[in-house]
Formats: sequence, structure tokens, C-alpha cells
Amino acid sequence: MRLLLTALLLQLVSPAGACTLRLAPEEWPPYFYHNDKAVLGGVDFELLQAILSHAGCSLQLEKEMPIARRNVLFQQGKLDLLMAASATEERRGFARFSLPYRQETVGLFTVPEKLDKLRRIDSFQSMAAQHASLLAPRLGFYGDDYERALPMLNAEGRRSTFSTFEQGIKMLEAGRADLIMGDANALRHVARQQNVKIVQLPYIPYRAPVHLMLNAASTTQAQLARINQAITQLEQNGALPAIRARYGVN
Repeated sequence: MRLLLTALLLQLVSPAGACTLRLAPEEWPPYFYHNDKAVLGGVDFELLQAILSHAGCSLQLEKEMPIARRNVLFQQGKLDLLMAASATEERRGFARFSLPYRQETVGLFTVPEKLDKLRRIDSFQSMAAQHASLLAPRLGFYGDDYERALPMLNAEGRRSTFSTFEQGIKMLEAGRADLIMGDANALRHVARQQNVKIVQLPYIPYRAPVHLMLNAASTTQAQLARINQAITQLEQNGALPAIRARYGVN
């Protein structure tokens, strides 16, 4: 993956009292990624640009880093913003959450030749009953049902993890497991890039809104209010829906 230029500053039109928010993105198509001309884009990047511009804020992009490192720096107050965050009670101790800016859908996928056998799976318990194995992201929240099933999946050796969607799709194609779980849009995008055919099961493990997560120590409630006002107005005037539609998201 290409590294972003350290401290690349996107100068957006901003009124008095403007904020500058530091973000360390990851290469995560179709949300944040470089195109074949090395230009940064993606649906989350465009949504964020629109929201911050409307709120009178600037975005400072730091270099890419592993997700675990990014989370540590956020909690240390060295980053101001994380994208696509679930609003959990644990995080409210150190973060502020914006209004939702899109929906996240976690899907279960398999290769076409296994679909008939697996299409009736409607829970992680029924997955185990069919002796099916699962590839899952190493980090992240994927719903309460998955969290409850983790001890069983691990005890029975039915779960393997991956660090990137590229790695996960390669593992699925190699037969390392029957199913792969993750953000549905990201898995479809990577599978198309790698020319691997995958099909989605009807069962949806998790669907929920995602938010901008602001560092409670390095940002203010007033900045959050401006961002929330921007999200509300851009939803109402159709700007955010138009960006999502252009990428086929939601």
C-alpha cells in the first residue's frame, strides 16, 4: 500500500474559529484508497471532505499506519478523528460521536460452488451445526451475535483471522475456510479487483450506522455541533446521498 504524504493539509474554506482535525487513514477501498493515478479518493474520503468543508474545518492527513497503532495514538490524543466508528459505551469515555453519515453492513460470503450447502445459515450457531469454517477480520466490532459466538468458534477451531481484505479473499480462494465475513462493500470491491467470484449469504450478521469519532481530549463540543449541523444540512440537500450513490453504497 502506498503511504500518504505526512501532514498533507487539505485547505478548505473555513470561517473564524475553524478547526483542523488530524486523521491517519488506511487504504480501505471503496472508502479510502488511491486510484491508478495515485490520487486519494473513496466514498468516506469524499463524505468527510464535504462534511468538514461545510462545518468550516480542515483535514490534516498523517501517514498510514496499522489500525492497532492508529487506535493507540487516538487514545493518546495524537489523532483527532477516526472514520466509520461504532458508537459504543466503552469509547464514550474518550471520544465524541457525530451523527451517522452512512450505514455499515457486515456480510457473509462464500465461493459460488459452496452456496447451495451454506445458504440456509441464519446464525453463527447454525454455521457451527453445518461444520462450516469462518474467516474474519482480526480487529473490529461485528455485532453482538458474533461476539457471543466467538468462544464457541475459537474452541471448535472454526475461526481464522486476516489483517487485510486482500489477504482474506486470497485465503478464501485457497480454501482456508468456507465463509468470509466483513464489510460487504469492501469485500465485493476487493474480490472484483482480484478477479475472485464470491456470493453473499442472505444472513446479515450486523447492520448499523457509523459515525465520525472525535477525540474528546483534543476536540470540543462546539466543533462536534458544527459537524453535526453539517451532516444534517448535507443530508437534507442531497449532497451526502449523492456521494454514497455514486459509489453504490447504501
